[in-house]
Amino acid sequence: PGSKLKRHQRTHTGEKPFACNQCEYRSTESGTLITHQRTHTGKKPFACNQSEYRSTESGHLKTHQRTHTGEKPFACNQCEYRSTESSKLKRHQRTHTGEKPFACNQCEYRSTESSKLKRHQRTHTGEKPFACNQCEYRSTVSSNLKRHQRTHTGEKPFACNQCEYRSTESGHLKTHQRTHTGEKPFACNQCEYRCTQGGTLKKHQRTHTGVRSSL
Repeated sequence: PGSKLKRHQRTHTGEKPFACNQCEYRSTESGTLITHQRTHTGKKPFACNQSEYRSTESGHLKTHQRTHTGEKPFACNQCEYRSTESSKLKRHQRTHTGEKPFACNQCEYRSTESSKLKRHQRTHTGEKPFACNQCEYRSTVSSNLKRHQRTHTGEKPFACNQCEYRSTESGHLKTHQRTHTGEKPFACNQCEYRCTQGGTLKKHQRTHTGVRSSL
């Protein structure tokens, strides 16, 4: 009981008595420091018994194991959404509340997710932290770098389940699959025209506006 009280009191005092001996990190709890130190040692003591996954934290292992069990214990109270992680449920619930707690300090941009705010802030700083190891390409977004790297490797991870088509991008695969399904999700708001691609719809809409694209 006394140790719990001491831990709680640190939330008021800001005291962080547990210091890492390899960097400037300090913590209010010894257990948190032990977890942090694994970022230096690379030690991953928590092992999945169904795959090769290992983790530095027991909580991460529990989350991973739900990929095997299918368990989704975190349920939205406004719709049927369920999640394996409490953080994902919190993000989802913002679609109901409209809350955008992450605010840019240089413009009016606000976001439901901290990661989206970080990406946005790079539009101000010009920072491109994701660098290709084979050429000078750099990107503000990790997913763009992954796409770019496929131009070097030739990898096409997105495969059609109805023919031999493969693509470097998931969006290209979705467009291709419409040749099988016949789906035409892009609809003109001035006539009955529908098509499989947004770019094709824009070209069609010019027949109504009379605007011609420049070559």
